Order: sequence, then C-alpha cells, then structure tokens
Amino acid sequence: MNKRTIVRPDESQAAQTLWFDRKKYVTVNIIVHRPKDVQVEIQDDYMILCCKNEDDDVIYNEIHFYDKVLRFDSRERVYDRSINFLIRKITPDVAWPRLQKDPAKPSWIQVDFDNWRDWEHEEDDGMAEYEDYMDVSQVL
Repeated sequence: MNKRTIVRPDESQAAQTLWFDRKKYVTVNIIVHRPKDVQVEIQDDYMILCCKNEDDDVIYNEIHFYDKVLRFDSRERVYDRSINFLIRKITPDVAWPRLQKDPAKPSWIQVDFDNWRDWEHEEDDGMAEYEDYMDVSQVL
C-alpha cells in the first residue's frame, strides 16, 4: 500500500461531494467555496482532498474508490465554488453502483442526478437514431 502524503488534520470537516458515472470516467465534484491551499492525492484505490474554504475552515475528504482507477490519467481542476475530478476507470464499460468501496454511504456523498445518464444502453440509443435517420433519408 502506498504511503499517504496528506495527513488528516485534527480539526477538519468533509465537504459535500457529488459524483456521476460514465463509460470510462467517474466525475467527482467537491463543493468548496473559494478553495485555497488545495492538496490532492489520487492513488489507484483512493483519493484525498485537503484545503481551506473562504472562512478558513479545513476541508478533508477521503474517498476509497469502488474499483481501481488509473491515477496518472486522472485529473483535478480548481474552480471558484468547487474542485472537480475526472477519475479514469481501470476497467471501462463497467458501471459503478456507488462511489466508495464501503456500501455504507457517508452523508456528504451524493449522486449528481443532474448529470447522471444510463450510459449502458447509450450505443443502442445511438444506433436507433442512426436507423431513424436512414429511414428518413430513403423517403427523401
């Protein structure tokens, strides 16, 4: 197991975390207003975020992933109101039923239903649209 470079501070709290699943990636958005002193560690089976918000509250989120990820092909981006992560799955085309390995869900992790899609049938939907297009083009 890898040695952690970020240690959990004594006085810290978790930030609200929204996530959604795609074929090759899992997207994780951690809501922190005006984040500063951002530290991120992404490993094959977990990620850690430690930062401060606009009120200097210490934020610490540690997530042990449902499945292994490609840490070198995963990235984060800091925005004014959130920190967004694009986590590359090691096994694409496999749906994650939850973000964490542990089936007990912490209250601060939620599914981002605004961005959620049932991508498992995405190719079938695309093929149906293509067939509809071909039917229309033959009529013309």
